[in-house]
Amino acid sequence: MGFIMDGLEAEDYDRQYSDKVLVRRVLGYFASKRKAMALVTTAVVASTLAETGSVILIARGIDQLEREITLGTVAPLIAALLVAGVVYWLANYIRQRFSAQATGDVVLALRRDVFRTVMARDMSFYDEVPTGKVVSRVTSDTEEFSTVVTLSLNLFSQVLLFLFVTIVLVIISPLLAVVVLLLAPFIVATALGFRRLARAATRRSQRAMAQVNANVQEAVAGISVAKAYRQEATIYGEFKEINQRSYVTNLRSGFLYTGIFPLLVTIAGLGTAGVLFFGGRLVLDGNLSSGEWFLFVQSINLFWFPLTSIASFWSQFQLGLAAAERVFSLMDAEPRVVQTGAIPTPALKGEVVFRDMDFSYSPRQQVLRDFNFTIPAGETVALVGHTGAGKSTLGRLIARFYEYQDGDLLIDGIDVRELDLPSYRRQLGIVPQSPFLFSGSVRDNIRYGRPEASDEDVERIARAVGHGDWLETLPEGLDTVVGEAGRALSMGQRQLVALARVLLGDPAIVIMDEATASIDPLTEAQIQEGLDVLLADRTAIVIAHRLSTVRSADRIIVLEQGRIVEQGSHAALMRAGGHYADLYNTYFRHQSPDYRPGEGFVQVGAGADAALAAVG
Repeated sequence: MGFIMDGLEAEDYDRQYSDKVLVRRVLGYFASKRKAMALVTTAVVASTLAETGSVILIARGIDQLEREITLGTVAPLIAALLVAGVVYWLANYIRQRFSAQATGDVVLALRRDVFRTVMARDMSFYDEVPTGKVVSRVTSDTEEFSTVVTLSLNLFSQVLLFLFVTIVLVIISPLLAVVVLLLAPFIVATALGFRRLARAATRRSQRAMAQVNANVQEAVAGISVAKAYRQEATIYGEFKEINQRSYVTNLRSGFLYTGIFPLLVTIAGLGTAGVLFFGGRLVLDGNLSSGEWFLFVQSINLFWFPLTSIASFWSQFQLGLAAAERVFSLMDAEPRVVQTGAIPTPALKGEVVFRDMDFSYSPRQQVLRDFNFTIPAGETVALVGHTGAGKSTLGRLIARFYEYQDGDLLIDGIDVRELDLPSYRRQLGIVPQSPFLFSGSVRDNIRYGRPEASDEDVERIARAVGHGDWLETLPEGLDTVVGEAGRALSMGQRQLVALARVLLGDPAIVIMDEATASIDPLTEAQIQEGLDVLLADRTAIVIAHRLSTVRSADRIIVLEQGRIVEQGSHAALMRAGGHYADLYNTYFRHQSPDYRPGEGFVQVGAGADAALAAVG
């Protein structure tokens, strides 16, 4: 059944921590809850004393009632038992009330910390890790983390009860206490031997659930594609396989967990049988009173219960520790983008310099090698080239989404690694090919980068894009709700919102990653009108598949396999008849207003002048 474990391997960033390290980190979250935990500890001690005291009171009452049964002997016993019961109930209430509050606060703090960590992760992290698995750690595993907290309190209570009862047993009958204590090591050894199996089984179970979450999220996100290609049955089949794997993994874990408790109870039963036999003989011989024997029999139950509970809790404790391990692994994952300084970013002019740059997404995917390139402040550069040439990579490196392996990236002469990253990115404007909008209104999404912007500023910027004509197509104007991920809007409308969002931020450097590649000609015209405003007096890196965007650039850079093979204006590159002319005839010429379908492409080289004449 080895196939069951397929796909349940650890993530690259996963780590293994010792129980000591995990418990210490868990307890570290309780540092601010010392007063509440002191109160809980006091309540645990009080409830344990009340529980132990009740048994002692009953035993003493039995001995006394053997001698005399009167109201005077019964009434104090009943009163004392009532007081013990009230103390036990009140102590348990305080314990549950404040421990629940402390646990909730700790889980809240942990989930906040891990989500902050997730937000700080590099883009390369999300390239490699399925989103669903990250979600599983932020939600499910932080919830399981509370198991460690709750069981730690229960464990403390059971340890106290065990110590108190052990003292009582030794006082009553050292001989019987020895009989009981001889079996205690066997229970402890069984539980400790179970620990390693429990942790491994728990890890596999949680990885299987994370895989289910990732599969469901991917299926829901891609449901439109699945329906278009009639692959619902295929997706369902994949889910059934992954779900079955999770089921079998959890079933095996369940068998492992449920098997430990009966084994512990069996060992404890042997001890109880020995106590009943030897204790009965002592009572018959007159060496032990009936009350003391009753006290011992009752105490033996209190003795076995915490001991077996401590051992059986270990499976649940391991579940919580495994969850904590996965959460802390996510929090401790080494960042790949490392800032060596935190210089507050001044108002940028926008000069960008790549110097002897080496970059690869992976050891097998080298993109740039000894790359040198300078973009003067205020210049608009269009990057063109075949897929995989490195166009988007340059934009991602400028945005500091990825770490380069060698060389330098200078922004206004300052090493980008020395800059304070948040303040640097506030001066960047990025318009992706497939813009993402958050739930809310159009107005909220335009204001996303500048929450303090007024409604008047938002409307002014929105109308600067395409003269605001696109706003008339929105049912409620700027107050139109965009829906999940902006799905209530067309792709063109989403792109216009994204463009307005960037324009409101007034960035010094604009990165447009094929921002007009997926829209209709009318929307493209509206965007093109706004681009003159957006790109004015700003450095712009335009990754374009549209002729209009390419031709309006100050300089066109032709990339091939991470190298600059040509650069210049549209006219100069067409005259040269090289790579750009080939790209133009292949990808751009049909977008020219002078293009006539069926007449073929203008040949480059000797016919380059004719091509220039055709496009004006």
